[in-house]
Amino acid sequence: MEGILGTIIYSVIGFILMLVGNFLVDLAIPCHFPTEIKRGNKAVGYISAASSIAVGILLISVIASPVNQNTNTTILQDLTSTVIYFVLGIVLCILGYLSMLVFNKKYNLNEEIGNGNSAAGLMVSGIFIGLAILISGAIQ
Repeated sequence: MEGILGTIIYSVIGFILMLVGNFLVDLAIPCHFPTEIKRGNKAVGYISAASSIAVGILLISVIASPVNQNTNTTILQDLTSTVIYFVLGIVLCILGYLSMLVFNKKYNLNEEIGNGNSAAGLMVSGIFIGLAILISGAIQ
């Protein structure tokens, strides 16, 4: 029964953190995601999908991390470390994206995304997923 309860708790927390992660990514890219998706902006759709994948990668890594496998901790301590490592992971993903903006002087990714450039959306999607894989490896 304890395993079922843990699964339910981590699923609910994971869903909430996924919403938070997508909200934070929306803040990092200066266009209003719901409006852009309603307009049919595929670049934003790609990034929304990729940020959900990236958040999922980070969450599975955080939940499965050795920090949460210590048998001497309570579920509250495990959930706290999950949230802390998740926030660290998503902040590092966003910082990685922002650093790409600094180093990439050939075009403005934020502007291209806002204009619906699918190639820019795919590029940023790859950045977020790649960073999430990298960061999840560091968490493990």
